[in-house]
Amino acid sequence: MNLTSKTVTLDKSAQEVCDFLSDVKNFEQLMPENTAKFELIGDNAFVFALKGMPEIALELKEINAPNQVVLGAKSDKLPFTLTANIEELEANKSATTLDFAGEFNAMMAMMIKGPIKSFLEALTDQLQTI
Repeated sequence: MNLTSKTVTLDKSAQEVCDFLSDVKNFEQLMPENTAKFELIGDNAFVFALKGMPEIALELKEINAPNQVVLGAKSDKLPFTLTANIEELEANKSATTLDFAGEFNAMMAMMIKGPIKSFLEALTDQLQTI
């Protein structure tokens, strides 16, 4: 299952956005209002839970500065990645899109597609406020 967020334009350079997203503690600022839990579980990992959803642990997997930051599930139970693709538009302007990619059975994909899409939209909306 692959989902892509809307593209948001930020008044920050690609490097600034990459640096922000590479520091996992900053994801607390991006979490949607219905976040029930956010906890750092190491320098490069955090666990979060949205109301009515199970806890999900994410860890920083890869940084391709300044154009990409890849987070992935810490558990093999629900393998997926969340990739921020960052494009430099001007000196202090960039565009960012979040891509979610995961391997799920049809039933699971149907159940989580809506909440994941909402989650991606909430992250990009909050990203515009940094």
